[in-house]
Formats: sequence, structure tokens, C-alpha cells
Amino acid sequence: MDVSESASISSGIAERYATAVFEIVKESKDLAKLEANLDDLSAALAESKDLRDLLKSPIYSREAQGGAITAIATKMGLIPAMTSVLGLMASKRRLFVVPAMIVRLREMIAKEKGEVTADVVSAKALTATQVKKLAETLKANVGQDVKINATVDETLIGGLVVKMGSKMIDTSIRAKLNSLQNAMKEVG
Repeated sequence: MDVSESASISSGIAERYATAVFEIVKESKDLAKLEANLDDLSAALAESKDLRDLLKSPIYSREAQGGAITAIATKMGLIPAMTSVLGLMASKRRLFVVPAMIVRLREMIAKEKGEVTADVVSAKALTATQVKKLAETLKANVGQDVKINATVDETLIGGLVVKMGSKMIDTSIRAKLNSLQNAMKEVG
């Protein structure tokens, strides 16, 4: 089995769990709560190495993973559908696909709301006003509401890198310097 097969299997597993959670939550009209839960879960995964280890490490038994993830979900106040699916995933040894499931659920919610997501990387953290203006500008270009997923990469020096679907706009100073360097190589 090569890496692409493994990734394909993982994305298929994540897709099935995400679809199940999405359908249950959509039926009960709790998509806003699910979206908030995904934000909380993503933040917890980003902050806690122990939580990431719990999801991926084979040294924990099914019971230990199930008990721990259920306790974490309850403590975080996750909706019942999310808590249940995490417990089920632990019993099936599938917690390693939680990050992919989160991504897929975000995509499903955005589609349901008529939104597109833009991944924006900047040299410094964007202010709320900057995020709002950028979302409005992008909305004018694509004709849909745009949700900004902002991250910081200080190596950009300045400017932004915006990715929306298959489109990428790179206005970073790093990219401009690289372009200038390539142009100078061609001349000399």
C-alpha cells in the first residue's frame, strides 16, 4: 500500500463520519452549534499535544481512547451527535481521522450556508477590520459570502497569500523578492 492509498482510505473514512454527523445535525437544525464545536475542537487540537497523541497513538486501548475522548467532549460541551461520533470512532480505532473529518464538516457547513472559505496567510495577525474588509472584497469577486481562515507566517515579510479553492493570490514581499531574484538571474 502506498501513501496515496492510505490518504484515500483516511479521507473516505473521514467523509463517512462527517456525512453522518452533518445529516444528523442538519436535521435537528444545530449547524451553528456544530460550527462552534468544530472551532473549539480545532483549537484544542492545535493547543494540546496530549490530545493529538490520544487521537493518533496506538498505545492507548479502545476503552482508554473512548473514555478519554468522551470525557473531553463532555467537558468541552460538544453537541450529543459530535460526542457520540467521537466515541464511536474511538471504539473503531478511527480517531486518527478527526482532523480530516473537521475539515470535511467545515466544507459541508460552508456549502450549506452558501459560503466559500479563503485561507489567508499574512506576515502579521490581521485585525478584525482587515478581515472584514478582505471578506467584503473577496465576496465582491466571487459573488458568495467568504469565511476567512487566517494564519500568520512571518517569513512572508509583508503582504498576503490568499487561497480560495484552486485559486491563489500571492502579494507577499517574499514572492516579489523571489520574482525579482529570478528576473536578475535571467539577465545575468
